[in-house]
Amino acid sequence: MLSAIIWSVLTIVIYLVSKKVHAHWTSAWTMPLLITPAVLIVLVLVFNVKYTTFHHDTSWLVTLLGPTTVAFAVPIWRQRHLIRTHWAVLLVGVLVGSGVAIGSSFLLATVLGIRGALRLSLLPRSISTPFAMTMSTDIGGNSDLTSVFVVLTGILGVIVGEALLTYLPLRTELSKGMMLGMGAHGMGTAKAQEVGTTEGAIAGLAMVLSGVMNVLLAPVLALMVG
Repeated sequence: MLSAIIWSVLTIVIYLVSKKVHAHWTSAWTMPLLITPAVLIVLVLVFNVKYTTFHHDTSWLVTLLGPTTVAFAVPIWRQRHLIRTHWAVLLVGVLVGSGVAIGSSFLLATVLGIRGALRLSLLPRSISTPFAMTMSTDIGGNSDLTSVFVVLTGILGVIVGEALLTYLPLRTELSKGMMLGMGAHGMGTAKAQEVGTTEGAIAGLAMVLSGVMNVLLAPVLALMVG
């Protein structure tokens, strides 16, 4: 019990401190989801704590991913007029983006000779963690591995997304939000919120729609790649 309290408090405190750091030095490299795991890994290694122990002590935090994803519905509802106007573009963007994400993951796994559960764990990497873990389990992957791939994809997506926002002539709020929401799911949506409220709402919508669609199509995908 004491161990669970200590590691849970440590995880939360490190995350809150990393948010302060990111607020002062805004960069893809200072994102809380990059700093927090790095610090925790060091602490786990230094104190020789087994991963299974750490995972058990902090597993309740994972259950908060669901409500966090649902919370993105608030800015989406506030921007519903924009959604009604651009529903066709959003639908096409989500369909194409999801297809490219899964296709590129499958191609990468094939080129690298990755087979079995590892390949199946890689396929859902481009949707937010709650959806990705569900989809991974449904198609026979490892949800823990999938969560790692999701975080890495999000970090890389934000880094690339920042560069694209700087160098590409993306003038509309719709295009910026779609790019960040589809390319970097939750992290991209948080970044889109920094860019603007509308961009954040569009990114959140793209992320949620993509997640729902991928989970619903998981059985079909399992038959195709199994």
